[in-house]
Amino acid sequence: MPIAMITGASKGLGRALAQRGWDLVLDARTAGVLRETGRELSRLYGTRVVTVAGDVTDGAHRKALVAAAGDLGGLDVLVSNASALGAEPLVRLETLPLAGLREALETNVVAALGLVQEALPLLRASAAGAVVTVSSDAAAEPYATWGGYRASKAALDQLAAVLGEEEPGLRVWAVDPGDMRTDLYTAAVPGDGEPRPGPESVAPAFVRLLERRPAGGRYAAAALLEKTSGGRR
Repeated sequence: MPIAMITGASKGLGRALAQRGWDLVLDARTAGVLRETGRELSRLYGTRVVTVAGDVTDGAHRKALVAAAGDLGGLDVLVSNASALGAEPLVRLETLPLAGLREALETNVVAALGLVQEALPLLRASAAGAVVTVSSDAAAEPYATWGGYRASKAALDQLAAVLGEEEPGLRVWAVDPGDMRTDLYTAAVPGDGEPRPGPESVAPAFVRLLERRPAGGRYAAAALLEKTSGGRR
């Protein structure tokens, strides 16, 4: 059974991804919610689920996550989903706190790379090692007020692209999940009542990647779902 590690996994997209019959190492900052998520997933799917609460920006926490995967028997898939906005709600660059920008970069880029570095020996040892970074359309489009978050996600895309070149034995994918109804979006744009799909609607796109294992690169969940349903190829 594949072993997957998912950060930011207590709810939202991370939780939606953690339901595919994998043995799991799950990370989130809120210990109680994470424990309940782990118990629920283990009960539903009969898999081994290890929860390790903490902050991915903490090097000791990243080591603990990788050690937990090693105790399960290795690591096949690392999903880097944990994210920070840098400001809640989002603001224009002229008023973006520099400390907030540093937080977004530290969580979304530095910590993601640090976890990859820590996990590389296990991923290289897997017959199907893969890294999935959760991108955003904000990484490619200049939306007003999203500047700090956009910069961090664009940097993460570049790290994923270079990692794919440097680690040809791994599959490295950056996936833009598209518009979703999540706590992160609510914090970014409070009061936006426009209906949005739940994260569970895009989880099949990530599953398609892991099942089909296309070439590494950046993918949009909508396009992957279109292919899954028999649309354009």
